[in-house]
Amino acid sequence: MKKKLAIALSLAMVMTMALTACGGDNGGASSNKGGSSSAQPPAGGSSTSQPGGDSGLAPKDGGTNLTFTTGGEAGTYYGFGSVIAGKVGDLTSTTVTAISSGGSAQNIQSLEDGDAQLGFVQSDVMVYAFNGERTFAETGASTGFSTVANLYMEQVQIVTVDPSIKTVDDLKGKKVSVGAAGSGVFFNAVDVLSVYGLDVEKDITPTYQNFNDSAEALKDAQIDAAFVVAGAPTTAVTDLASGRDISLVALDDEHITALIEACPYYSKNIISKDVYNLAEDTTTVAVGAVVVARDDVSEADVYNFLYGTFEDIANLSHGKAAELDLDFAASVTSIGYHPGAVAYFADKGLTVPAKG
Repeated sequence: MKKKLAIALSLAMVMTMALTACGGDNGGASSNKGGSSSAQPPAGGSSTSQPGGDSGLAPKDGGTNLTFTTGGEAGTYYGFGSVIAGKVGDLTSTTVTAISSGGSAQNIQSLEDGDAQLGFVQSDVMVYAFNGERTFAETGASTGFSTVANLYMEQVQIVTVDPSIKTVDDLKGKKVSVGAAGSGVFFNAVDVLSVYGLDVEKDITPTYQNFNDSAEALKDAQIDAAFVVAGAPTTAVTDLASGRDISLVALDDEHITALIEACPYYSKNIISKDVYNLAEDTTTVAVGAVVVARDDVSEADVYNFLYGTFEDIANLSHGKAAELDLDFAASVTSIGYHPGAVAYFADKGLTVPAKG
C-alpha cells in the first residue's frame, strides 16, 4: 500500500523528470537492464513459425487460477486480454481472470504486491520498472517479474477533433490529455513533445485522464487533443469517431528518427486510414504490448497461457489475434523470459533468453 501511495503522490517528481526525455539506460539488446527489442510483428504472422494449428503440443496439467491485470475497459489491453483469458481456460487446466486496471504502471505494482500473477505492460514501462527509473524512481526497482510474450504493437495516437491541429507543433498552448500521472502514456507524451521542443508543463495545459475520460472530454470540447497509447483500433477512439469527425496527428520522419535514437524502444509505425475511416494514413511511433508474470507463477501456468494464446488463433475472437506472431512474441531482449515461456518457445523451435 505504501508503494501504491508513493506512485500516486509522485506527480511532482514526474513533472521534474519530464524535462528529460526517455530516462536512463534503455539500450543494449543483450543486457537484462536495457531496452526492448524494436522488432515488429509482420502482417499476417510469421512465415517461418506460424502459430496455431495442429502443432502436436499439449497443455500442461496442474494449472491454477491466475489474475491477469489488463487496462481500462475502453482500451485494447482489456478487450484482448479478456479474450485470451477465456481461450486459456477453454484449452488448458489453467484458469485466467482478466480484470480492468489503470494500465502498465499499476499492473507492475499489482504483481509486486501479489494482487495479480500476470499483467499487460508497455515495453518501455517494463524497462522503467525493472531499472527503477522514471515513475518507479521513488519506489525503487521491481525485479520480481519476467517476460511471457510480446503480443502486438501499441501506437502512440494523438487524437483531436480540432481541424486546426495538424502537427505536434500545433499542440503548443492547447489543453492536452497526457494520460494518468506517472503512466506509460504520460512518458510517451513527454518523449514525443520533448523531441519537438515542447515541455509538458510550460508549452501545453496538461490534463491527466484515462482513455474513456479523454474521449468524453474531447467530445465535450473540454480538451483539444489527447494522447492514447494502445493497439489501434482502440475502443475509446472508435466510439469517439462514430459521433465526431476526428483526426490523428502525424509525426514526421525527422523527429521520429531523433526520438528512436534517444529512446530505442520506439519504432516507426503506420496507422492505416481504414482503422478509423480517416482521409489518409497516419505515421507515428509504437511500443510493444508485453505480457509479464511474477517469477513465482508455475511453469505449467505460463506454458498454458501461451498455449491458449497461440494454439487456436483462428478462433481467438479479437482483431489483434491477426497480429500474433511467434517470432515477435520471442523478440524481447531487455528482461528474460519466465521458465514456462522458455519451455513453450523451445517446443515451437525458438530460443528465448531466460531470466537470470
